[in-house]
Amino acid sequence: MPDDAAARAAAEARAAAEEESAFSHAAVDPDATAAYGDDPDQVIDFYAPREALSPGGGLAPLIVVLHGGAWRAPYDRRHVTPFADFLARRGFAVANVEYRRGGVSIPGQGAAAETGGGPVAGRWPETFDDVAAAMDALPALVREFLPQADPRRMVVTGHSAGGHLALWAAARHLLPDDAVWRIDRPAPLRGVVALAPIADFTVAEKLDVCGGACRQLLGGEEGFTARLPYADPSLLLPTGIATTLVQGRADTVVPQAVAEAYADAAAKAGEVVGLTLLEDVGHFPLIDPAADACAVVAEEIAQLAW
Repeated sequence: MPDDAAARAAAEARAAAEEESAFSHAAVDPDATAAYGDDPDQVIDFYAPREALSPGGGLAPLIVVLHGGAWRAPYDRRHVTPFADFLARRGFAVANVEYRRGGVSIPGQGAAAETGGGPVAGRWPETFDDVAAAMDALPALVREFLPQADPRRMVVTGHSAGGHLALWAAARHLLPDDAVWRIDRPAPLRGVVALAPIADFTVAEKLDVCGGACRQLLGGEEGFTARLPYADPSLLLPTGIATTLVQGRADTVVPQAVAEAYADAAAKAGEVVGLTLLEDVGHFPLIDPAADACAVVAEEIAQLAW
């Protein structure tokens, strides 16, 4: 087997093992669940901190988790509940947000035809409606359902497509004036920790990340061009909010180049964004409690939360 073929085979085997490990953990039920809308997917699971982080006790930082899965329906918040529990066991209060994702397409109908009848990535505008509504509802819901949390020390984290949504949620004050999700001032966040995020849509599309998921999310070729200014975090800079990206160098799902493109765009906008690159780490260890990379993620979150 030629060297390059052997390297590809080894990378594929490692990626498969990492994904299997990340999805091997049993789902962890939340301490409470609250609705932020009428749709069954408009809910937030809350996890109380399992131990006090601060020496004097007191309220714990609130970590908002936005799950990944290419904005597609088969991947819901349940697959990141072990990660949410991992953070709670490190003393954080956690809000695990669900949102509406893409459904099954009908072959031959527009951009949906690209999936051959499989799940389409996201819904426009519902996916964005939900993330905005959830973030707006969180302070009141936390007071009722997670009184151990301090919403003044809020960090948003998200993995993959959820990393995109985390960056987007922190940039709503930079959206075009006609965007219904725009807010007048920066969100009250301590920071964002985006994990292997789909952070630059143009680069992600060139690399065919998740089978053209960005294009599907925005409604196909025509929608992609028109909606990019409303959806692409790399065009919504500088946010003025502390931001760190954590990225595995061996990630074949969302390659390192996507995170680097966002960091470069931030630098051009006059903002320094942290970029933590992990050697020999792929896509899924970042949310796998059994992986060393997950402990690195928790430390990055702690640095911003405190």
